[in-house]
Amino acid sequence: MGKTVKIAVLVSGGGTNLQALIDAQARGELHSGKIELVISNKDGAYALERAKKAGIETLTILKKKSNEGAQGTGGVQEISPQADFENRLLAALEEHGIELIILAGFMSILSGNFTRRYPERIINVHPALIPSFCGKGFYGLKVHEAALACGVKVTGATVHFVNEIPDGGRIIAQKAVDIEEGDTPEILQKRVMEQAEWILLPKAAEKVCADMLK
Repeated sequence: MGKTVKIAVLVSGGGTNLQALIDAQARGELHSGKIELVISNKDGAYALERAKKAGIETLTILKKKSNEGAQGTGGVQEISPQADFENRLLAALEEHGIELIILAGFMSILSGNFTRRYPERIINVHPALIPSFCGKGFYGLKVHEAALACGVKVTGATVHFVNEIPDGGRIIAQKAVDIEEGDTPEILQKRVMEQAEWILLPKAAEKVCADMLK
């Protein structure tokens, strides 16, 4: 077998997008990269169970509270909980030789200090057609609530590179999904997942990995 890109998937919840990636890898559709590590920032995230069932190594890295382990005395600069979290995340990624990071329902904003370490090597799936319903505060059901409140007839999903601006990186792929009469945010969320996210993310991951190997 030839060289493959080492992938880490960052998760926070149930892991349905992670499962789509695992299934695509099992079918041979994601073959230019291999999922080596799944990291959660939430204790007990079911995504970790999905990874374990697939034989993928898992880690949980929690963000400490601001008063935990404060080192602001004696002239030592106190490190912020975000910086501490990202330092531990970075150490785990480097230890495993990770080359591509996929955010799959990862509910934490990464700082510019972190994203600059991986220029166009972090991808995210967003449940709308960027630039609509995106940016700070638009995540999960909030995205679908906004789409329905606005009265748009078409929504979808976008896979994009991640930079220091929330949902601001270069777009890799998009897929449209129709909004139907009587949709609730929950119904729309499920349709966008099934018709767009679970299809788009593995395809985009394969494309990025294949491009990295050129």
